[in-house]
Amino acid sequence: MILKWTDSLEIALALIDKYPEQDPLAIRFTDLRDWVLALEDFDDNPEHCSERILEAIQLCWIDEND
Repeated sequence: MILKWTDSLEIALALIDKYPEQDPLAIRFTDLRDWVLALEDFDDNPEHCSERILEAIQLCWIDEND
């Protein structure tokens, strides 16, 4: 499955699998962006990323950890 910036929940789930011990509240957005870009299934234009998109991914990650 190819992930795009709009796939917030799927990206969050992939990050949970890759970084199970990471607290999503402790991540800087610059690091979060880099981690998303490094996901094997991620294929989208890095220029399309925004703070709003990163917030959505972070919120999904937080929700899934609860």
